[in-house]
Amino acid sequence: MKIGLGLPIDDPALLLAWARRCDAGPFSTLGLLDRLVFDNPEPLVTLAALAGATSRIRLQTEVLIAPVHNTALLAKQTATLDRMSGGRFTLGIGVGGREDDCLAAGIDIRRRGRRLDEQMPLLRRTWRGEPYGEGVGPIGPAPSTPGGPEVLFGGFAPAAIERVGRFGDGFLGAALPPQFMTGLFRDVETAWEKYDRPGRPRLVAQVNVALGPEHTVEQARRGIRDYYAFSGRADHMADGLLTTPETIRKAVDGFIDIGADEVMLYCWSPAIDQIDRLADALF
Repeated sequence: MKIGLGLPIDDPALLLAWARRCDAGPFSTLGLLDRLVFDNPEPLVTLAALAGATSRIRLQTEVLIAPVHNTALLAKQTATLDRMSGGRFTLGIGVGGREDDCLAAGIDIRRRGRRLDEQMPLLRRTWRGEPYGEGVGPIGPAPSTPGGPEVLFGGFAPAAIERVGRFGDGFLGAALPPQFMTGLFRDVETAWEKYDRPGRPRLVAQVNVALGPEHTVEQARRGIRDYYAFSGRADHMADGLLTTPETIRKAVDGFIDIGADEVMLYCWSPAIDQIDRLADALF
């Protein structure tokens, strides 16, 4: 079973040390969230730096808010990151939900889903080395992964599930326990079959975690509340933080039972000893 770690966003300068230690350990993937109007590191820039500091571990956005990005530039950035990491990059992608992110990017929040649906064929075309559009030639470099980096869609709405079948390689489900996530996983498999896709979608689950003394856990809860303040569900999200080895192991086992290929443990504490605490709990 693959277990990945989501990186804390409190201090970007710490992330190189986090990445090097994770690369030397048992974890499979490093994930990084995306927001525009927030005090977080830009994920593609950060993951590019981490690609140079690592050699084994995969690198993943969880999830990149694609509609706030220029599509041609996003195609070039993601192909470059995949190329420079030797094919270790996974593009977790979604529509987002914050109006201020959309305002800052100059897009209509009501069109963000349609915009993502328009972006995906352009990204795929560019990664294949085809002309970007009428009057526009190919945009390089070619990604290391043929056809472009792995794409996982995140979200809860039926449109997000449908995108996995239409455009994606799999699904990244967050913030739900296994007994509720299983319904989304089964819906993803149904969408996959609807579009007659070969094989099966990759299914990834994400859960928020922090281990350690009470002040570490409380710091993590504050970070979650800040990040989700816009949603009206900040306290609910903070209450869902898993804070003991037992609850984390139970969640991982539950996700395995419903068919998850990988579980991402999103760390909301910047303390680097989280890596060892989580490794001791699970390996």
